[in-house]
Amino acid sequence: MAKGRIGILTEFNYEDLELWYPYYRLREEGFETFTIGPDKGKTYNSKYGYPCKADEGIDNVKAEDLVGLIIPGGFAPDYWRRDKRILDLVRAMNDSGKMIASICHGPWVLISAKVINGKKVTCFQAIKDDVENAGAIYSDEAVVVDGNMITSRLPKDLPDFCKAMLSHLRRQ
Repeated sequence: MAKGRIGILTEFNYEDLELWYPYYRLREEGFETFTIGPDKGKTYNSKYGYPCKADEGIDNVKAEDLVGLIIPGGFAPDYWRRDKRILDLVRAMNDSGKMIASICHGPWVLISAKVINGKKVTCFQAIKDDVENAGAIYSDEAVVVDGNMITSRLPKDLPDFCKAMLSHLRRQ
């Protein structure tokens, strides 16, 4: 029996490691991990061309069915932050206090969902000004946990990112 469902966003130009590393790591721990794309069944290629088929479409996913949501980086967050359906899911996850884990450029989605103001976060250095301008408190650390929000900088931080997610989920 799975410990809970964790959705991981996928879209064109997602960062390979930032999707697949947590996908399998959390699955090893007994969570049901699955990918969420704009369209169920569509295959999205990563920055490096690795395909990811969306297990679910965003229209079929509700916050009440999840224990966590992972927002990988790459260039995909630039698409997700323009999709009202994804922003609505992020807001619903935040409103219910459920885990939102975001890495690299992923905090762009948190900015557009307007859930980052006052939160301590980290991100890829190139969007540091964006998170600060949105009212977040930037910290250059491998992983930052602020309540239900877990953020990380880049692929080399994935071990710490996954440890923080697992620690958070075990307390739930």
